[in-house]
Amino acid sequence: MERREIDFVMHAEAGAPPVRWRVSEGLVPYPEALAAMEREVALIARGEADELVWLVEHPPLYTAGTSANASDLLIADRFPVYETGRGGEYTYHGPGQRVAYLMLDLKRRRRDVRAFVAAIEETIIKTLDMMNVRGERREDRVGVWVKRPERPPLPDGSPAEDKIAAIGIRLRQWVSFHGLSINVEPELEHFGGIVPCGISGYGVTSLVDLGLPVTMEDVDICLRRAFEEVFGATAPDQT
Repeated sequence: MERREIDFVMHAEAGAPPVRWRVSEGLVPYPEALAAMEREVALIARGEADELVWLVEHPPLYTAGTSANASDLLIADRFPVYETGRGGEYTYHGPGQRVAYLMLDLKRRRRDVRAFVAAIEETIIKTLDMMNVRGERREDRVGVWVKRPERPPLPDGSPAEDKIAAIGIRLRQWVSFHGLSINVEPELEHFGGIVPCGISGYGVTSLVDLGLPVTMEDVDICLRRAFEEVFGATAPDQT
């Protein structure tokens, strides 16, 4: 079964509390974010905290997933590089990119990793749709893509397309780490220091690059609405 055919709705079991929704201002150092995720995931796994979505921006940096190939780091000394336990390969994070860390307990939802990835993709696609951007999934590439018909086609004759959102997750005791990133207005040239997600031959774009004069706050509103459609209710984080 292809991911687009999976039932992507992953609401929590009846009676579960809403997911905490946290938005951090400014640039959050990556090590600080990792340490905070470790603490939160441990609490959630023990049933001592409700699930959490945490929206951040980072200073410019590269991260290496568990499948990262050293040859895909093209400029090793450009930005800090952090090893991380999430799946996937090299990614870039930086100002103008919305990172959403998803700390969700799949024991309260559905213990199905492929369905979880499909649900995250659907959340991004719905977010983009609210801003009149058609995002699409690809069965051979995780993430969300947009076609660029104004550009020359690819060598195989298929339409040119760019990646606009990335996904990388990790599970511990069925509680998720890491999550998704959406390019709102990052410096796209910074992606040139890596082969993003180990996939060559395609470009990277952002909402502003596509001609949308949107702000991070605009994206956050749409992202929260889309998340609630797929995963269920949220509430402001009070911790």
